[in-house]
Amino acid sequence: MKITDIVDPASQRIQQYQQSENMNKPLGVKPVGGHLVTEDKVNLSTKSGDMQLAQNAIAALPDIREEKVQELKIQIEKGTYQINSSAIADKMVKESIIDLFA
Repeated sequence: MKITDIVDPASQRIQQYQQSENMNKPLGVKPVGGHLVTEDKVNLSTKSGDMQLAQNAIAALPDIREEKVQELKIQIEKGTYQINSSAIADKMVKESIIDLFA
């Protein structure tokens, strides 16, 4: 809690000096043998590694599931293929909800 509004001018000048020193100092610079050498750093989170792993796994999957296609072809040729309109409608609604909130 601040009791008065009196501000010490000396402390203000010190704070201004410290702030200007911090702003003038480049990031990632360290003195080496009397010279300033910049350092490049990259920090990757574990999430980015997990994302890369998932992307690689998805890329390895085939675009077409041949077994499923063959199974459906056989059912269509035999006339036993049944369309589940309720399941299709449910999936359409779920997909539209995901699209709305994604």
